[in-house]
Amino acid sequence: MRLVFMGTPTFAVPVLAGLTDLDGSEVVAVYTPPDRPAGRGRKAQSSPVKDFAVEHGLEIKQPANFRSAEVQAELAALQPDAIIIAAYGKLLPKPVLYVAPLGCLNIHPSLLPRHRGPSPVATTILNGDQVTGVTIMLLDEGMDTGPLIAQHEFFLKGSETTDELTTALFKLGGKLLEESLPQWQSGELLSEPQDESLVSVTRKLERADGLADWTLTADELERRARAFTPWPGLYTTWEGSGLKLVSVAYVASDSAGFEPGTVVGTDHPDLPAAVATSKGFLGLKVVQLEGKRAVDLKDFLNGSPDFIGAQLSGPAHT
Repeated sequence: MRLVFMGTPTFAVPVLAGLTDLDGSEVVAVYTPPDRPAGRGRKAQSSPVKDFAVEHGLEIKQPANFRSAEVQAELAALQPDAIIIAAYGKLLPKPVLYVAPLGCLNIHPSLLPRHRGPSPVATTILNGDQVTGVTIMLLDEGMDTGPLIAQHEFFLKGSETTDELTTALFKLGGKLLEESLPQWQSGELLSEPQDESLVSVTRKLERADGLADWTLTADELERRARAFTPWPGLYTTWEGSGLKLVSVAYVASDSAGFEPGTVVGTDHPDLPAAVATSKGFLGLKVVQLEGKRAVDLKDFLNGSPDFIGAQLSGPAHT
């Protein structure tokens, strides 16, 4: 089976690695976005998927998009039996979707049709879902609307960050793909349409989503901190500077006597300070002041003892 792989970030690499070792299959090309300038020197930086492909001698293609007939013809000339997509991040036009006899198979980190769209993992954590999973689906012209080929559930512990959960789901998705591909090729595995009555759609995250709203509950804010790791993070402002709340914990104590956003000292050995919310306290473990490195809260308080008793700001409410 001739495979073309399309992917970009680190968590897509295990998927590609599994395909290179899959019996009866050959990865004939790897598509990944063009190198982008990064860092202070604006030096061109390749994607993790490209780095893996270079290391393993795989053919690499880096078109800016698939709109041109030339790029589409180059893909068709590879004569792929299937195209595998894992967090590629580029729109595939109709001619590309149907160039391979077995179609474009996409790994989506949710149990479709739940959590279609750009932020399925963060939304899973924000919602407090106890069960999520991974889906192998056929791409069509809609946004995550194509037929389902295979799914596998994943039960959450309740402590995962988006970064950790995404990595776990794509690792699971890679294994599911390896199991499903031979059956899909032989016709043993059939696709089925999504149940439109169960659809939910996620939205793209913005930096403003990370601004802590102290009128929410501590439980909600703790989930936001995990959902917004690594980006945009959960942050607030203190004395005119941004303060990122790198590591936090939910504290169920009664906060009724405190104004939301008030920093209070605690007797907890690992949470020397907490912030009052509309219900409960958000314990602080590690914080990062704008322009500084992240530090344990104990060290932060040694240099800024007046942080206790401070009133932290949140988004303006109208």
